[in-house]
This record gives sequence, C-alpha cells and structure tokens, in this order.
Amino acid sequence: MAFVITSPCINEKSGECVEVCPVDCIEEGKDMFYIDPDICIDCGACEAVCPVEAIYMEDDVPEEESKFITTNREFFENR
Repeated sequence: MAFVITSPCINEKSGECVEVCPVDCIEEGKDMFYIDPDICIDCGACEAVCPVEAIYMEDDVPEEESKFITTNREFFENR
C-alpha cells in the first residue's frame, strides 16, 4: 500500500513532500506532485508536511478522490 496525492495538490506544488521523502518516490508533474506506489515505503513523512492535506494512505483516500489512486500510478507507468 502506498500514499496517494489527491486534488488539493493541483496547482499547489509547494514541494515539502519531496524534501522529506526518504526514498525519492515523489515527482513533480505538470500541475501537481505524484507518488510512485512501487517505491513508496509508507513512512508517512509526506503526509505530515503537506500544507494542503492532499496526501492519504491508499485505503483512506476519500471516495470522491479515488480516481487519484489510478492517476498517481499511471503517471509513473506512462513516462
């Protein structure tokens, strides 16, 4: 299970999450950051520093934000 970045990050891109990630699994996309689910170690460091509360454990992503589970995965599959 990995953390997932959701819609509050769109056009925010503060970057605190990238700075604290110990495994460098967060990358910047065109309009938001994305977490690589295959690299994420579920440490929670990114969630704790997100200024817009956009990061959730995959199982805790609100239903209305569930498409971002796929969006994060596809970002890394399609590069």
